[in-house]
Amino acid sequence: MDTQQDGMKEVHKILDTADIAILTTVNREGRLVSRPLALHGKDFDGDLWFFTEDPSPKADEIRANPQVNVSVSSGKGYLSIAGTATLTKDQAKIDELWGPTVSAWFENGREDPTVALIRVDADTAEYWSMDAPRVVSAVKMVKGLVTGSKPDTGKNDVVEF
Repeated sequence: MDTQQDGMKEVHKILDTADIAILTTVNREGRLVSRPLALHGKDFDGDLWFFTEDPSPKADEIRANPQVNVSVSSGKGYLSIAGTATLTKDQAKIDELWGPTVSAWFENGREDPTVALIRVDADTAEYWSMDAPRVVSAVKMVKGLVTGSKPDTGKNDVVEF
């Protein structure tokens, strides 16, 4: 198996155990703005999906500058995904991804005219995966601090899309 395939496995492993991601956009003043969003459609093929309201500041920021970052943390590791975001009101995709947790955010359900999806088309994904439970990784880091050696807490690499 090549490095790209190994990397994709690590990305999938982290995403499969994550429910929330942090989406970072750039506002009109050029400042980074981050907010938590629930991950939807986690069968990752290079695209990530999030529900949002449109109109909203987040939607305006994506229209003005579609370059975004998505960061993810789970018990299996961490991801930083750089990509391009687009907004869609594709009703078929909304229906496919809709679930009980989404309906709490939209007063009029999936037919609410403000319901939109953010699609993030990934360019790269840098991952830090943990080979051991967090407690073991923490012990390895402390050991590294005490001994002055670099702790071996898992794998780190970048996957290109």
